[in-house]
Amino acid sequence: MTELDAELLDRWQLLAGPRADALGTAVIRCYRQPHRRYHTGRHLRSMLWVVDELAAAAVDLEAVRYAAFFHDAVYAVQRGDNEERSARLADSALSSLGVRPDTVAEVVRLIRLTAAHTPAGEDGNGAVLCDADLAVLGASEAEYAAYARAVRAEYRHVPTEWYRQGRAAVLRRFIDRPVLFRTVTARERFESRARDNLAQELRSLQPLSPAG
Repeated sequence: MTELDAELLDRWQLLAGPRADALGTAVIRCYRQPHRRYHTGRHLRSMLWVVDELAAAAVDLEAVRYAAFFHDAVYAVQRGDNEERSARLADSALSSLGVRPDTVAEVVRLIRLTAAHTPAGEDGNGAVLCDADLAVLGASEAEYAAYARAVRAEYRHVPTEWYRQGRAAVLRRFIDRPVLFRTVTARERFESRARDNLAQELRSLQPLSPAG
């Protein structure tokens, strides 16, 4: 077990208790799949840290933390239903663990929210989870560049021009949003930097003009 895995398992034990070690180990193992470059245990750890920072905005912090652990448990770049499959996995796994049905239902709902990251205005749990998932957008310039490279590596099978077009479309959808972050804390910390990062990456994806 790596140091990162041990740290994540410690976090899992605090959440689910030591009786859930086998499940926690299995969930953490999902983030070590060889095709992953960004959606790894490092992303999960960073997300849990941000959830801690935004905890005051959540109504059910237990559900938010369970959702963080499971939100990318299923991740295949060729599919468009990863969030749904991750939500179903969480439903089955947490139910078998004996987690309260209302908590399980909230975890499932929250994971599904990460498909679009558009929680309702009064949805504190959704705001915390989605803001934590998007926090990388507001990272330092160097950290954001590393994130962008890692995402490209996950889509290394996609031809360059197709990737540029698809990634640019994703970035524009974020840029066009009135706000990227829903909690006050995340908006103050990440919003401005995130918009700079998105704009910079979008510029980098534009094809070079031929010399005239």
